[in-house]
Parts: sequence; structure tokens; C-alpha cells
Amino acid sequence: MQERLESAPSSATQLDDETLNFAQEVFELARSGDAMHLGKLLQQGLPANLCDRKGDSLLMLASYHGHIDAVRLLLAHKADPELRNNNGQTPIAGAAFKGNLPMIRLLLAHGADVDGASPDGKTALMMAAMFNRTEIVDYLLAHGARIDAKDLNGVTPLLAAKMTGALETVTQLMKFSA
Repeated sequence: MQERLESAPSSATQLDDETLNFAQEVFELARSGDAMHLGKLLQQGLPANLCDRKGDSLLMLASYHGHIDAVRLLLAHKADPELRNNNGQTPIAGAAFKGNLPMIRLLLAHGADVDGASPDGKTALMMAAMFNRTEIVDYLLAHGARIDAKDLNGVTPLLAAKMTGALETVTQLMKFSA
């Protein structure tokens, strides 16, 4: 072990192949929703907010891929539901994009910001509106999402729905806007 440390590159950012492979396996556990193995690693000290090179946290990966048990586990180990990836996206926005209402409920229950916007100003409500996810739109609005939020281009959830042809959501949001 000492030889390995002494022969390691001087840069602290360079990791050996074994460490890189282990990290890749950990991120794959989150993507595949393997709560059992993630749980063992978290109990051994794996940081719950570990992120890959794109800034995607274990929570982001598990939530985006719809693995509610893995997300519950990560949240129980203090994973941050507001931790953004390198693109400034949050787990709740990914869940809205995917149309996963149970995931949105879980993330909100653990402190996710209902209006947490990406750098371009898009919120989870805008994502849900764009993809005609009416049940999610209702839920987000009931939990305080701002119907008047605007992205950097001035697009509101209603305009986003109109632009993408999400007709049920347009009708739905028109009722709230009236």
C-alpha cells in the first residue's frame, strides 16, 4: 500500500484505476437503483452527496431513473435534494421531466425547492407543463409552485405548454391564470 501511495501521481485529482472503477460501480448502483448495495456502502462511510464528473449526485441519478427505494435510502443518509449538477439541474426537475409524481412527492417531503430553477430559469413546473404532465402540474401548484415564474427568455409555464403543444396543460393553467 505504501509503495502504491509513493508511486501515485503528485496531482491529488488523479485517481488510480481501481478507485475510478469503484466510483463508476457506485454511480451504476444509483442508476440501477440497487438500494441494498448502496446502503452497505453508505453505512461504511460513502458520502451520500458523492457526484460524478458531470456533477450528477447519487440522488440525482437514482431519482432520474425512478428508483424510489434508493432515493429514500440516500435521503435518509442526508443526501441533499437541492444539490445541482454541472448544468444547474435539480433532482425535482429531472423527476418532472420524467413524469414521476411519487418521486416529486418524496423529494418535496425532504426539502426540495418546488421552484428551484436551473440557470436558464426553468422550474419543475415548466418541465411538467412542457410535457403535458397535468397531474404533476396540479401537485406542484398545490405545493406552492409559482405559475408566474419566468425563465431567462420570459417563458412562463403556460407559454411553455403552448409552445410544446401540451393542450391539456394549457387548458389547466388557463384556469389558474384567470
